[in-house]
Amino acid sequence: MALTSYERKQLMEIQKWKKEEPTVISKAFGIILSPVTWLINKIIPVAAIRGALDFTSSAAEWLTDTNDILRDAKVNSISELKNHNLEVSDALSNEVHNWAIGIASVEGGGAGAAGLPGMAFDIPAIIVLALRTIHKIGVCYGYEVKDKSDKDFVLAIMAVSGSNDMGEKLAALSTLRSIEVMIAKTTWKKMAEKAATNQMSKEASVIALKKLAEQLGINLTKRKALQAIPAIGAFVGASVNGWYIKEVGWAARRSFQERWLIDNQKIIDI
Repeated sequence: MALTSYERKQLMEIQKWKKEEPTVISKAFGIILSPVTWLINKIIPVAAIRGALDFTSSAAEWLTDTNDILRDAKVNSISELKNHNLEVSDALSNEVHNWAIGIASVEGGGAGAAGLPGMAFDIPAIIVLALRTIHKIGVCYGYEVKDKSDKDFVLAIMAVSGSNDMGEKLAALSTLRSIEVMIAKTTWKKMAEKAATNQMSKEASVIALKKLAEQLGINLTKRKALQAIPAIGAFVGASVNGWYIKEVGWAARRSFQERWLIDNQKIIDI
């Protein structure tokens, strides 16, 4: 099926996004803030972030409503959006994305005003919002989180957006693509039956909680180090949270755009 001019433009944007270097704080800046980063890691260790991911994934699913998407898209079911119109889905996801950035900034500003103690609440809250943003953007393209493979896809998007360097991003993109292929070719039940011999099924199941928690721990801790200083914590908290959700949202939008284009036989692969 031929690409429309709009779809062709989005395809170019997906390719451009995949080649972009992750925007993380420089090594020099990280060294300067290392004492504060060490203290934050003691208060909010990677294990705590891993636990938050496990819990907040379910919370994010529960918080993802669909009524507004059905209303604005003028469809009777979310699944209709899988074969509807990419431009409509993009418009819907743009609204979801902008709303999430605004909420993240407000929450980060409030938590940041409390300095270091506020971060104990802020980290789990921003992870919940990030996961909800991915879920809700997926809904805009007709994809709901219904089974294990869908959850793996969401976590792979988190891994892409939480990458601390290009190597991590490319590895996460590779895993994301592997999950896309598996979802397209078979059901999770069949994948589970073949898990003992199918390496890709193993890779999809093992993803993310440990590795992703480590990535998020490095990424968020470095970005939020200055939030521990009460005098500027509110500004840093608002800025970092808004920027983080901006990155998460774009990772979700580009990933679901690609999945939509592949499922509609517009492209084979990027």
